[in-house]
Amino acid sequence: MRFLPLLLVFLSVAVLPAQDFADIDKSPLDAVYYPARAAFRAFAKTDSAAMAMEPKVRVLYSRPYKKGREVWGGDLAPYGEPYRLGANETTEITFFAPVKIGDHLVPAGRYSIGAIPNANSWEVFFSLDVDGWGVYAYKPEHNIATISVPTSKVEEVIENFSISLYEASPGTVHLKMGWDTTVVEVPISVL
Repeated sequence: MRFLPLLLVFLSVAVLPAQDFADIDKSPLDAVYYPARAAFRAFAKTDSAAMAMEPKVRVLYSRPYKKGREVWGGDLAPYGEPYRLGANETTEITFFAPVKIGDHLVPAGRYSIGAIPNANSWEVFFSLDVDGWGVYAYKPEHNIATISVPTSKVEEVIENFSISLYEASPGTVHLKMGWDTTVVEVPISVL
């Protein structure tokens, strides 16, 4: 009789529905910052060091694998068509202060980023359309900035689509993107 309450509790827990969780995504989500260690600013030893690490730019994106597939100009990213710059949700860029991209002044805020790739150049666009899936509903009239940048080739294959942010010169950050053997860099002036 003493075990009956324990048995009832065990049986009731066993019949509860299992919590549904999504499977692990095949293209992991990643984040990059400028400055690179902005996410670690809470560990700075001084207030001035923490202030120097305040984020200026952040990019959230998914990193698909090449897996031996043809990327640029193939089925994954056809030339002349909008590409999401990653996988899954639209790649998102946040500017924590106003920036200048080409001739376009872009206010601080959150934007999506995509590109229209071609063999020798990409048209990279920054759009007001956020929280979407890919660029299937791309509307050029929602772009806040567009810039054409040349492509370059690297010898070693980049297996996962990758983005980095680095200071190319004082006040100028480069948004560097690469996959397969193609790399592009978008200069961004931080105001």
